[in-house]
Amino acid sequence: MKVTRPGTSSRVNVSTTARTTSVPRLRGSWAPDAAPIRTTVALDGNAGCIAEARRRAAGFLTRARDGHGLPVSARALDLTQLVVSELVTNACKYAPGPVLVDMLITGGLVELSVSDGDPALPVARAAEPGRVGQHGLEIVMAVVREFEARRTPLGKRITVRVSLDDDDSGAAGSLRPGGTP
Repeated sequence: MKVTRPGTSSRVNVSTTARTTSVPRLRGSWAPDAAPIRTTVALDGNAGCIAEARRRAAGFLTRARDGHGLPVSARALDLTQLVVSELVTNACKYAPGPVLVDMLITGGLVELSVSDGDPALPVARAAEPGRVGQHGLEIVMAVVREFEARRTPLGKRITVRVSLDDDDSGAAGSLRPGGTP
């Protein structure tokens, strides 16, 4: 099932140990044919893994910016940490046990995938401003370009994509290596 939010190009697709791969420095721009940059983090699902996931996501994008010269906006860095936090929180809350976080940079996007052992796919609830809690999926879907939930042989995998050049104004803008505009 694909869903597009009005006024955006975002799509929602719903269907039934760290390792890093890197490429040579690109001098400030992303070459469309460049090899992707990827890292995978295995989390135990216990206390502290949410903060660890956020820390690893921030480190991954910082290395992509400073080590590979990719433009990564401050907003993209913040949104990536928020999304990873929400997805890992949901995995820990609803699917106790190990969680796998895969981060991939390709084509000006960071693709974040969170896998857990529960095959139940998340369901977006109707907005209820008075509801306390349970807004994580709403938040994630509001800030990502694409969202996909898919069952796997071992549970499920949630995959989202965040633009690396997203800034506060909505216009393309970025921080260059060293954190400068």
